[in-house]
Amino acid sequence: MNVANLQLEGLLMSVASINNLLVHKGVLSIDEIDRALQYAEDSLLDDARLYEDMSPSNRDAVCFPLRVLQLANLAQSETEIPPFSELARMVAELKQPYNEKG
Repeated sequence: MNVANLQLEGLLMSVASINNLLVHKGVLSIDEIDRALQYAEDSLLDDARLYEDMSPSNRDAVCFPLRVLQLANLAQSETEIPPFSELARMVAELKQPYNEKG
């Protein structure tokens, strides 16, 4: 596996753990984190200047970290976050097709 992929995995799980702690300390709710992550994804995909010539698979790659964090947020328990491999599988299973602009 590419070292950069391993670094990304570690970073994503670190952020997921921080999000989990923020929720359980009462700083943010699961819904607030979910809305923030969805807003970030929507902002990325709405930036046509950057992504209009990008293939759907490349757009999926750009959105993958946000989707992993969303699923980690929604699937968290009081003490656990699902493992990265499970979150990555869930992202693939839940992937929606893109609306191609004509």
